[in-house]
Amino acid sequence: MKPSAPPRRILMTTDAVGGVWHYAATLARELAAAGDTVVLAGVGPRPSREQCRAAAAFAIIEWVDSPPEWLAADEADVVGLGASLAALARRHRADLVQVNAPSQAVGLDVSCPVVAVSHSCAATWFRAVRGGEVPPDWAWQTERNRRGFARADIAVAPSRSHAAALSALYGDLPRLHVVHNAAPLGPRAHGREDFVLAAGRWWDEGKNARALDAAAARSRWPILAAGSATGPNGTRHDFREAVGLGPLRNEDLRWLMARCGVFVSPSIYEPFGLAPLEAAASGAPLVLADIPTYRELWEGAALFFPAGDAAVLGETLNWLAGDRHARDALADAAFERAQRFTVAGQAAAMRALYDRAAFTVQPALSFAE
Repeated sequence: MKPSAPPRRILMTTDAVGGVWHYAATLARELAAAGDTVVLAGVGPRPSREQCRAAAAFAIIEWVDSPPEWLAADEADVVGLGASLAALARRHRADLVQVNAPSQAVGLDVSCPVVAVSHSCAATWFRAVRGGEVPPDWAWQTERNRRGFARADIAVAPSRSHAAALSALYGDLPRLHVVHNAAPLGPRAHGREDFVLAAGRWWDEGKNARALDAAAARSRWPILAAGSATGPNGTRHDFREAVGLGPLRNEDLRWLMARCGVFVSPSIYEPFGLAPLEAAASGAPLVLADIPTYRELWEGAALFFPAGDAAVLGETLNWLAGDRHARDALADAAFERAQRFTVAGQAAAMRALYDRAAFTVQPALSFAE
């Protein structure tokens, strides 16, 4: 049996805008609890004081003067990111670098292993949401992702569906592995209330706020939409039928998930979909758009409706509103399924890949029996 790996110093990229912050914080907390030191290297708009205060309990926080790629005007805005991350890795004596976008591995001149996690991708987003290729002025992002995959010692996708979409776009990716995202079990209320909850970045077209809004006009129960409706790139969605709650603290969102009668996700693009997992971890019944990722993760534990079909979504919600037994059965199935996606399991899978990445860089003698 191989001895367990000694504690590592891990430089991990993040941003404070989307789900990557939540992913990185959740993983970093678990890694730190096992003895690793994690440096969170952020890009883009800085985190709130509350985010910083929470993360400082388990990580060192650094911020790099670079936007996330999807907020960059052109490639020139991010061309220096690799050098900045390499400087941080040297300053903190990192044993491993995990970039949470493959493109961030471009220009990363470090001697330690590099693990690249794809949480999203402009090119796969355009294929799923717009049904076509990225526009010419975004093509540089696809090329940087391609170069980042080639640079990384190990690549990770959060679902088989996203891995398949990446392989269909970028060709054979022999170092690509799947590690599911995770969420801790949440609070569970004594009784559920007569409202439908959804959560997402509603300014993102892939979250399909239009279908949610249209379904709200048909739903017997009010539909509450948690999350920002205005994006840092200037896009926005103004809810007319659903009740927009704006961004909420994760603790407040989890309590709403514990109380809602039904949780719905109308997304047409999700590499994983953390919100349904968090809702399921609080025992909420799930109604999900019928997309490959959700079928992969929630088949047998959710109801599905044709993505974009607001009429069917409204009918499904109304049927559930009138059938307490069906809601209870769905809630039990979702809660049971959520327990497959544990934070401890995610961290263990990532540590195994860190070991594998180290083996490709370090002499084999370091791993002698």
